[in-house]
This record gives sequence, structure tokens and C-alpha cells, in this order.
Amino acid sequence: MITTATVTLATGNGRGFDGHMARRPTGKAPGIVVLSEMFGLNDPMREVADGYARRGFAVIVPNLFWRSENSQGLAYDGPEREIATARLEAFDRDVGGDDIRTAVDWLRSQPFSTGKVGALGFCAGGTMAFVAAARAGVDAAASLYGVGISDHLGEIDAVRCPMQIHYASNDRFVPRSEMDTVANGVRGHPTIEVYFYAAGHSFANPVRPNYDAEAAKLAWSRIDGMLEAMR
Repeated sequence: MITTATVTLATGNGRGFDGHMARRPTGKAPGIVVLSEMFGLNDPMREVADGYARRGFAVIVPNLFWRSENSQGLAYDGPEREIATARLEAFDRDVGGDDIRTAVDWLRSQPFSTGKVGALGFCAGGTMAFVAAARAGVDAAASLYGVGISDHLGEIDAVRCPMQIHYASNDRFVPRSEMDTVANGVRGHPTIEVYFYAAGHSFANPVRPNYDAEAAKLAWSRIDGMLEAMR
């Protein structure tokens, strides 16, 4: 059994920085901050959090778009996709990095926390997982099909935790040149690993058309091994 709730992590400009929290009702647990795709805090992201909570983690999905005009979780298809794209284009990664630090610090300070917190991000959130590893003091980080990690390779020396970067070789949203730049840029780093899968974008999301069960199983086994080491 798990408990879920909407929590407020901070306030500003008359708005609340909200998030979806999921955990077991008793005991201490390592934490995970789930960083969403451009669609924000939607049901698939809540399900990721709830799944890890059932396995004994304390998980929060912070609403990184809480400052946006439309701060809601959005649908993958239809007119809301255009809203999500425009929202992402306006997203400030530096401000987002500060918000992630707020979420990490909040989770780490809770009485049910063991003090260990990891980051797990998808697509746009995959890039923010790298930012979290460099700036937010997380204990582990995983990026799935992150878009734009190469923009942050200058921060590589600040990454000291275990970090996994998972790319889809057939990803039409992340150019191969971007993947190669990142793979070459982190080569030799003692805590960063890069993995490639013969799959498409969002291959680990079971509700997306590119879902690849075999690739997802392998990626999750690697990620879970890293996150379990926080116990």
C-alpha cells in the first residue's frame, strides 16, 4: 500500500510549486525526483512515481512548469501537444535547475527520508536529470532520451554521483550528432555511463507508440540497479 498526495514545495508570484508525492505510509526510504517530459505532471509520470513507491522509495514528481501560463499536465497528442512544445521552448533550464534543487532539498529534509535522493528524467526531463547531477547534489541520476544534454557538457566536472544516460539509436527527436557529442564528451568520466538501444524516442513509456518492451526492460534493469544502491 502507498499513500499519494499533492504537496507544495515553494511559492512565488502568487503560485505554488506543486508536486505529486508517493511513498509507503511508514518507515524511512531513499528518495527519487522524477523529472517529466515536456507534457509535465501527467498520469504516466504519476504512475512512474507510484510504481517506485510500491517498491519502497519516496518519490516526488515536481511540476517544473509551475511558472508557466499553462502549468497543467498535458496530453501526448492533439492540441495540447502544441501547448507543450511552446511551453518547453520558453522553459528556462537555469530556473528549472533551481527548482529541482528545491525539490531535492525538500525530499531529503522529510522525516521519512533516509537522506539519499536520486533523479530520474525523461526527454526534456532527461536533460534536467543531467542538470540535477551537476547542480542539485543528488546521489544518483538517470536520463532517458534526454534532449540537449550537450548544452551542459561544460558542467561535467560537477557531476560526482553515478549517472546513466540512455539513448535510443532511432530517436527522431535527438540527432545522432547530439548523442555522439555527449558520448564522446563524457568518455573517461568515472561516474557517467552511456547506453544505446535499437529503439525510438520514448521507448520506455508503455503508453507511447514507440514503446519497446525489450529495450525498456534492459534500461530499467540498469537504472534500478543504480537506484537500489542508494538503500
